[in-house]
Amino acid sequence: MFNFFEERDHKILSFKDTIQSKIFEPISDLEVEAYTSKEPLSYPERTTGDRVVLQPGEKWGDLFDCAWFHFTGSVPSEGCAEKIVLLIDVNGEACVFDDEGNPVRGLTNGSSIYERIHGEPAKKVLQFNDCGKEGQKVDIWVDAGCNDLIGELSKDGTLEQAQIAVCHENIRSLYYDYWILCELSCVLDKNSARYSRIMKVLFDSMNILQTFNDEEIDKARQILAVEVNRKNADPCLTLSAAGNAHIDLAWLWPIRETIRKAARTFSTVLELMDRYPDYVFGSSQPQLYLWVKEAYPKLYDRIKAKVAEKRWELHGGMWVESDVNMPNGESLIRQFLYGKRFWQSEFGMDTEMLWLPDTFGYSAALPQIMKICGVRYFMTQKLAWNSVNKFPHYTFDWEGIDGSTVLTHILPEETYISHAGPRAISKVEDNYAQKNVSDRALLLYGIGDGGGGPGAEHLERLERLKNLQGVPPVKQEFSEEFFKKIDRDDLDYPRWRGELYLEKHQGTYTSQAKNKKYNRFLEVKLRDLELLASIASLYGFEYPQQKIDEIWKEVLLYQFHDVLPGSSIKRVHDESLQRYEIMIDEVEGLTQGLLQDISGNIGASGTENPVMVFNSLSWERDEWVKLGQDWANVNASAMGWKIEEFGKKIPEFAEFKATQLLLENDALKVEFSQDGSIKSVWDKFNEFEAIRKGEKANVLKLYTDNGDAWDIQTEYRCLPVEYFKLENSKAYKDGPCVVLEQNYVYNKSRILQKIILTQGSSRMDFETTVDWHEKHKMLRSEFPVDILAEQATCDIQFGSIKRPTHKNTSWDEAKFEICAHKYVDISQNERGVALLNDCKYGYRVFDNIIDINLLRSPDFPGKDADQGRHTFVYSLYPHKGDHIEGGVIRASYELNMPLTVKSLPDKKQDLASSLSFLTVDNENIVIETVKKAQDSNDIIVRLYEATGSNCRTVLSSEMPVKDAWLVDGLENDLQKIDVQASGIVLDVKPWEIKNIKLNLTKV
Repeated sequence: MFNFFEERDHKILSFKDTIQSKIFEPISDLEVEAYTSKEPLSYPERTTGDRVVLQPGEKWGDLFDCAWFHFTGSVPSEGCAEKIVLLIDVNGEACVFDDEGNPVRGLTNGSSIYERIHGEPAKKVLQFNDCGKEGQKVDIWVDAGCNDLIGELSKDGTLEQAQIAVCHENIRSLYYDYWILCELSCVLDKNSARYSRIMKVLFDSMNILQTFNDEEIDKARQILAVEVNRKNADPCLTLSAAGNAHIDLAWLWPIRETIRKAARTFSTVLELMDRYPDYVFGSSQPQLYLWVKEAYPKLYDRIKAKVAEKRWELHGGMWVESDVNMPNGESLIRQFLYGKRFWQSEFGMDTEMLWLPDTFGYSAALPQIMKICGVRYFMTQKLAWNSVNKFPHYTFDWEGIDGSTVLTHILPEETYISHAGPRAISKVEDNYAQKNVSDRALLLYGIGDGGGGPGAEHLERLERLKNLQGVPPVKQEFSEEFFKKIDRDDLDYPRWRGELYLEKHQGTYTSQAKNKKYNRFLEVKLRDLELLASIASLYGFEYPQQKIDEIWKEVLLYQFHDVLPGSSIKRVHDESLQRYEIMIDEVEGLTQGLLQDISGNIGASGTENPVMVFNSLSWERDEWVKLGQDWANVNASAMGWKIEEFGKKIPEFAEFKATQLLLENDALKVEFSQDGSIKSVWDKFNEFEAIRKGEKANVLKLYTDNGDAWDIQTEYRCLPVEYFKLENSKAYKDGPCVVLEQNYVYNKSRILQKIILTQGSSRMDFETTVDWHEKHKMLRSEFPVDILAEQATCDIQFGSIKRPTHKNTSWDEAKFEICAHKYVDISQNERGVALLNDCKYGYRVFDNIIDINLLRSPDFPGKDADQGRHTFVYSLYPHKGDHIEGGVIRASYELNMPLTVKSLPDKKQDLASSLSFLTVDNENIVIETVKKAQDSNDIIVRLYEATGSNCRTVLSSEMPVKDAWLVDGLENDLQKIDVQASGIVLDVKPWEIKNIKLNLTKV
């Protein structure tokens, strides 16, 4: 039924579009030529591409093509004494350069795929002259990419618009006055006096505007001004507003495009700062700034000037906005170490914030890591994406596993790309659960994800929202200033303990498995290299500091929250894999060089076929190792080396059995079914059956996976399950090992699995090679263990957490896929079973089943994800007691950090035949890292308590310790430590990380 008042109100609100259409008046077309190329060309090279002359509607490129556009023309007589702008839209992202080749203004196509609820992405208005002169020449160069903000091809890569126009500033101001009241009317009570008055002035001004002459415009603005200028009296809530441009370093575009996105975004920020004096902006990620410094040095200098003026805020302390589920603890500390050192060296500034608005969940180890790296505040919004439970807090104290707390703020608008209008502000007030405690909330505005940042429209709105009656007042200020205002002891904020689990994007624990494997491998190999280099430096060999730093920073780059999680396009992952392989070769080369230097100087008199066995872990290890075709049982010194003899005959082991249906060593007896699955694992040492009776373990299951790289469909287990079929198998003995080699096939994919038992070990290894050619399938293996437990223990950075094995609550049920590092364990008081791995992160733990996610094959955004060859190891480890008594922590380290064996050359013998560089005398303590200090030749030792217990330990070294200091994660001195004859005595709290700096005597 027709409603007169609704129709009238609709007409009033729609009239803002009529006003907007009058702001710009095109008066002449520009001439356009473009020089196209497949990859970006520098400003001096701009005319070396393929030249094409263009008219609007004509095609200039395909996705990710590049071009230098040359726009020329002259101002016609209609522009005389008028404000002149250029309207340019190439249906791609672009950046205007000055005559010296420096970026001055970014441009964004209006057809960009973008959620309009957050604002219009278009930036096509280029300021030209405030007072046009007839005949004034237009001659500008624009560097463009044939992609929109989020990496899509827009309108088939055609030119959209290239015009000279008059900007009617009075209509522009009128538009924002009218717009702000229209938006405000949408959030007001329709029975309120405020609403009625607003609709009245909107109606009256609309009726006045018939021809849009100056007189009508002035009168309409006077009418609107009454309500635009109406103020709040004594507000209970004030919003701190900060401009930002969330720039993903790689996602739906390659890294090379990110560098240009930074130039477009940052040059736009600087141009707007010159026009809007209240505008403050912030951006994170030192890696991004480094790219700008290298590619656009003058733009970088302008940014530094704005930072010094306190107009530009440095957000966050990490090198990149990293994933924080899968990187190991050392990686997270290095994110802060390199990130904060960059801020200090380049800008002379520090930040106390962690800035992760878009990362997919947050490890319970993070608060402690933040605190030891000088970070007190944490900002995010991602938990608003939960698919099952609404996270209850917006401002709260987040407590990590060790008891460390950080003040955390989740953006109440639940986005970091606000359009900064009354509806956004009203949503903040409606959502903000802590408004009964805190009188401040944070709002981040600007076009983001693919960069872009705030436009003039955001700043015009905020000018009118400083204190507009009907919504809380808004003040533009730095985010860190906001945190300091809410960081008050008298405010009783709620507390959340443990991980901030995101009930979404659990597929990222597995997607793009090769990236995850290479990341884990480099984390391990860099650890070994730094330890070896630290020891070698004390013998006079050079520590390769610069190269190690370079490699670390690139590893940290690929831990960005859309690269390591596997949620980028194929090109991003292909390029990162190429770089990973190069870095692995570099690390291996440095490591082998140091091993050669050391092994060439080790004494081995009286030993036939001597080899150097290097152990990077902080405990002695008795293990079997292989060199060539020879095996030896070795005892490896803690964090050092020992000379062992190879070539001795391996004894016969009476317990060994190897058939297609049975493997047995002295520790385990494993029975197989005809289909290759496991039906029994008898722990001979502890006398219990590890697999529940009547169930099968290590069944290689294929689930239908119609999710994308981010998400696994929760109902995947309800769909029909398929299986890899055992094709053939063979059993054999290999030195101290019994091996069952199984070949499986499904469709075009094949699996070769070597199931290995080693003498003296309760660890059953599944060395797996997969030739994977499936789409929308997920490969998993599950182990129904004969254990009854309400919780599983999951390995995380610098410790572990408990997770439920049931679905008692919606919070439990939402954790249908969890992230863990080196192990997941289910234990009773007297026994338990752990599943270890060398490069996997996705698990499902329910009742008695530990289920590991091995491979996925989504097709978006990365095409052909994980097609091809994969190698990985997972291991079943039955044990006595819980995971602590059963030695699960050490077993998981030993799987990931195998002993290094090297033949000794026939050289001089200056060094001892064994060295235990560092040791701790408490099994609860793990030395995680040994490295040279960044600014001295001292040695940094990072250790932690791994079981959740208070303990005392003695840290000792075979090399004389002159001095020792307790330092923070950034290697700043905290206090001097006494060095006793036995070593350094340390009292360590549960899960505590200790950072020690040692001044050692060189040999």
